[in-house]
Amino acid sequence: MKTIRVYTYSKCSTCRKATAWLNAKGIDYEEIPIAENPPSIQELARMEKFLGGKRGRLFNTSGREYRSLGLKDKLPDMSAEEAYALLNGNGMLVKRPFLITPQGGAVGFREAEWQELL
Repeated sequence: MKTIRVYTYSKCSTCRKATAWLNAKGIDYEEIPIAENPPSIQELARMEKFLGGKRGRLFNTSGREYRSLGLKDKLPDMSAEEAYALLNGNGMLVKRPFLITPQGGAVGFREAEWQELL
């Protein structure tokens, strides 16, 4: 298993941009389809720590499923376990691309942030 994992969605232009950037830099990584294989509960918990405890940043807040489930109003009262189970059960709810490394992680693609992390 590679140490750098990137969860992506094939129809996401930001995900394609992120993997193109990784390829251009010659960075070895494992690409995982987020819809079929969402991040594990352990990875979600680690990512929340990397994000300074900001659980809401784990969610794809602009996604159709986030809106249809009314998560904007439910998320503040949701426990960590409930949030992780929801994200782990539906990869389309996870903010992407979702980059996880031994040293840290990032959600979304901001080149400067990824450059610093990798």
